[in-house]
Amino acid sequence: MTLDNILEEINKANSIVLMAHENPDGDAIGSCLAFYLALKQLDKNVDVLVKKYAACYDFMPGIKEVKSFTDVKEYDLAICLDCPEINRVDKEFKQYFDNAKVKVQFDHHARNTMFGDFNVVDQTSPAVCQILASSFEYMKFELTKDIITNLMVGIITDTGGFRHSNTNQDAFDFASFALSKGVNIEKIYRTTLTTITPQKFELQKLAMDRMEFFADGKIAFTYENFADDKAIGTAPGDNEGIVEIGRTIQGVEVSIFLYEREDGYKASLRSNDYVDVSEICMTFGGGGHLKAAGVTLEMSFEEAKSAIINETIKFIK
Repeated sequence: MTLDNILEEINKANSIVLMAHENPDGDAIGSCLAFYLALKQLDKNVDVLVKKYAACYDFMPGIKEVKSFTDVKEYDLAICLDCPEINRVDKEFKQYFDNAKVKVQFDHHARNTMFGDFNVVDQTSPAVCQILASSFEYMKFELTKDIITNLMVGIITDTGGFRHSNTNQDAFDFASFALSKGVNIEKIYRTTLTTITPQKFELQKLAMDRMEFFADGKIAFTYENFADDKAIGTAPGDNEGIVEIGRTIQGVEVSIFLYEREDGYKASLRSNDYVDVSEICMTFGGGGHLKAAGVTLEMSFEEAKSAIINETIKFIK
């Protein structure tokens, strides 16, 4: 079994590096930190590489151990989490995965490129943290309160607080188990999903003021740029969840949020019922899940806006 092979490689490794996709969300951060704490049970030398993350994750056990750089040239084992393809990790970190003696990945995205030597991919799982919950049990790691807390962050954020259609029975069962271990689920929900900074509040207001509708109100579109970040004083993660605003509007099937990056504009898409937004994003080299996907468009704002909206219209009934 693949997990047996991975455990064997873990036991052999003297140096291990953990990483996830760029601009990590709760599932990416949660799975990295949970795996870090599990590996420390074996007294392993482990580095967690995270470039930037939202302040709402500051409460998570082990968060102070993350690094934005490393002097290690070659790791015995690299583990990539919540990433459908290796190019989704931060560019600075990709070399550490490529140069590692053994490469492992855990993921739940619909279109994974199977880029590891060992791949644990469950497309039906609501979160990588859900996959790790069962994987850790199989590999005989102790599910401590701290590990469970980090796993719950991933499950809660990727299911939208158990509101999204990807929520399954396993998610509820693990939440019940977490409660029995004294994990404060209410705090996790409130801190990661409902409490926002004043800067994020201002950004949300701006996004709502800019909201446009296309295809007879079935597509909602809004955006943010560097000038907005400077004027508001935003921090990493402040634009997380803005794409959900459009999805809550009656009649909207697809919500699109465009935000500026150094290499162009990132388009974040969400759908409600029938549109597979990962197919839309794959047209431009991106991807994701059936109802949540994204892609970087190396274009001007007007080009990116026109391209993503016109492609989305093709999927609207």
